[in-house]
Amino acid sequence: MFERIREIIAEQLGIEDVESITRTTSLMNDLEADSLDAVEIMMALEDEFDVEIPDEEAEKFKNIGDIADYIQNNK
Repeated sequence: MFERIREIIAEQLGIEDVESITRTTSLMNDLEADSLDAVEIMMALEDEFDVEIPDEEAEKFKNIGDIADYIQNNK
């Protein structure tokens, strides 16, 4: 599942080196995603994994690992 999340994030942000995205990578700080990027990524993840990610939960995510854990625990 993490690999697919990583692929979606890389695709949304135009990152070619997918391997550079780890569980500790921050969307905002490390990948320089803006708030619009973050919303688009969350929507893509919701579609892919058929899960709803409330805004208040998404705001708590510190890194990609947090996103993966949330999706895993709420599928």
